[in-house]
Amino acid sequence: MSKLEQILVLDPPCDLRFKGPFTDVVTTNLKLKNPSDRSVCFKVKTTAPKRYCVRPNSGIIDVGATVTISVMLQPFDYDPNEKSKHKFMVQSIFALPNVAEMDAMWKDVKPHDLMDSKLRCVFDLPSENNEVIDVELSSNTTAPVQNSSKAAPVLTAAKTASVSTNASEMRKLTEECRRLQAEMDKLTGENRQLKDDGVRMRRAAQRSDHMTSNQTGSSSSSMMQQTTAASLPSLLVVIAAIFIGFFIGKFIL
Repeated sequence: MSKLEQILVLDPPCDLRFKGPFTDVVTTNLKLKNPSDRSVCFKVKTTAPKRYCVRPNSGIIDVGATVTISVMLQPFDYDPNEKSKHKFMVQSIFALPNVAEMDAMWKDVKPHDLMDSKLRCVFDLPSENNEVIDVELSSNTTAPVQNSSKAAPVLTAAKTASVSTNASEMRKLTEECRRLQAEMDKLTGENRQLKDDGVRMRRAAQRSDHMTSNQTGSSSSSMMQQTTAASLPSLLVVIAAIFIGFFIGKFIL
């Protein structure tokens, strides 16, 4: 007996696309629609269960209803050259009317009653040049898809912006250097002025000390001369008195 075709309508039908950057959890949605006249049980499986979180990963879809599945990619270090084979598979079976437990239905299902669909994973990573790199996690070789019509203008604009930024920064640095040089010249002049003022003050102090010493010496000499001049008449008087006394004594004797 041939295998049954998938009764559910998947949106998207083939690819699960995850848009970077991948430094945080990236979520994409998968819609499952039941167009049949019977309730359908479903399960979502992946080849990398540690890298993805699926909510809900199983359930029952009523007639004509749609269920939205959230597929969350966990953060990881993105490598465009990494070859991986992550895939998702949606399995479905018609719900049995007399079985209430869904686990029991999956346990007793026959292989020819099982329907499934496979989806591949695609990583979309916008680059600086407005490129989109698609990493197909399948057995095929990784192939980057470039938006060639926009890459050249974006590159030109980026280079122009970079040149303008560098020129502006150079002007700012030049002005800052000139300002610092002016301040250095001003400080040098002030330092030279302070040195000159110190030299003049030391010379003035030395001259003042010299003049004070000279004045002191002159005063001492004047005082000695005055003392000598004052004592000279007294000495003459004494000498004269001695002579007079000598002569008087001689005549009396």
